[in-house]
Amino acid sequence: MLREVDVTRAIVKTATDELLENLEADVIIGGAGPSGLTCGRYLAKAGKRVVLFERKLNIGGGMPGGGMLFPRIVVQKNAADVLAEANVRLKEYDSRYYTADSVETIAKLAASAIDAGVRVYPAVYIEDLVIGEKNRIKGAVINWTAVEIAGLHVDPLAFTAPFVVDATGHDAYLARVFTRKNPEARLRTSTGGVIGEKSMCAESGEGLIVSHTSEVFPGLVLTGMAVNAVYGLPRMGAVFGGMLMSGRKAAELILKKLKPPAKTK
Repeated sequence: MLREVDVTRAIVKTATDELLENLEADVIIGGAGPSGLTCGRYLAKAGKRVVLFERKLNIGGGMPGGGMLFPRIVVQKNAADVLAEANVRLKEYDSRYYTADSVETIAKLAASAIDAGVRVYPAVYIEDLVIGEKNRIKGAVINWTAVEIAGLHVDPLAFTAPFVVDATGHDAYLARVFTRKNPEARLRTSTGGVIGEKSMCAESGEGLIVSHTSEVFPGLVLTGMAVNAVYGLPRMGAVFGGMLMSGRKAAELILKKLKPPAKTK
C-alpha cells in the first residue's frame, strides 16, 4: 500500500540522517562546476569526507552550454586524463586538442564525483564562512537558495571542515564575501582582495589558472575561474583543460595538509 505520508517520512528521515553525518566534513566545496566536481572527486577517492553545495538547482556551471550553446568543449591533451578517468568520450581534433560533448562531460564528472563519495546538495548556497581559532577558516554558513531569492530573513546553519574550496566561478563569491566582511583579513595576493578577471586570452589563461590555484587564506583554497577572478587573470572561453587541472591541483594541495578523515559520530 502506497501512503503519501510514508513517502514524506522516507525522504525527510533519510535526508536528515545523511545531513547529520556530513555536518563535520574534511572539505566543503562551494560550486558544482567542472573544477569543483573534479576537486571533490580526487579528494573523495583519497578517502576524505567531501560536501559540495551548489547554489543552483542544476549542476555544471558554464560547461553544459559548451561554446555559445554549441554542445562541445575543447580540452588540451595534457588534461585529457582527468576526463578519461571519468569515462568521458574524447574525439581527437588535431595534434593539440580533443573535443567532447559538453553535456556528457559534466554528467560524467558529476557521476564520478558522486560515485567516489562526494555529497552534493543542490539549491543550497554558502552565504558566509566560519572563522575559528588563530583566524583560520573552519567551515561554511549555508542557506537555501530559495530563501535568498525570496529575500526572507531566515537564519542559516553551519557545517565545519578544516578546508573550504571556492569553486564558485567567475564571481569568486566566497572570497568576495569573506574579504567584504573581514576587511582586516588580507588574501595572499598582491592586492589582498579580489581583482576581477581580465578579458579573454586562452593561451596565457590556461596556464595561469593552474599555477595560481592556491590556498589564499588559511583554510580557503581557490579552484577554477574563482582563481582568475581573485588574481585578475584572463578568462579562457570554452577551453577546459586548465579548469580540470586546477581542480586536481586544489585536491592535491589539500591532501598534503589534511589530517586523517573525519569520523562519523
